[in-house]
Amino acid sequence: MFMLQAIEQALQAFNLGEVPVGVVIVNRATKTVLTRAYNKVETTLNPTFHAEIIAINKACSLLSCKYLHGYDIYVSLEPCAMCAAALAHVRIDRIFFGAYDEKFGAIENGVRLFYNTTVYYKPEIYGGIMELQSKELLQKFFSNLRERMKQSV
Repeated sequence: MFMLQAIEQALQAFNLGEVPVGVVIVNRATKTVLTRAYNKVETTLNPTFHAEIIAINKACSLLSCKYLHGYDIYVSLEPCAMCAAALAHVRIDRIFFGAYDEKFGAIENGVRLFYNTTVYYKPEIYGGIMELQSKELLQKFFSNLRERMKQSV
């Protein structure tokens, strides 16, 4: 249910020409969504405006605190190094992600941040949830992008 909501956020990003990544942050006890977000890198011209960062900022602002103990994040794509580090800093309880990201992912791919012995906080991690749906949306986005690039040359 929550991953579907993250994918719905990713679809909003897709419709705006953003890389389709969506997020929801959920209270573990009440099973209610605290925040939703999607990538806004292109619309803001800011490469740090990933869905996870936006959702973390909203959540910390709403809760007036810097930690997200008791909260889970559902994200349609494996978080990158920047976002994985941010999730460690806010001490999110669990990370659920959809598609694995072999190029820029930093949880099960790349730097594998939480497997590093120097990382002081390690949330529970669950990957591959609704992976096909997330992957298909990303593939469609990048296929469309490549087609537009061909036409503009």
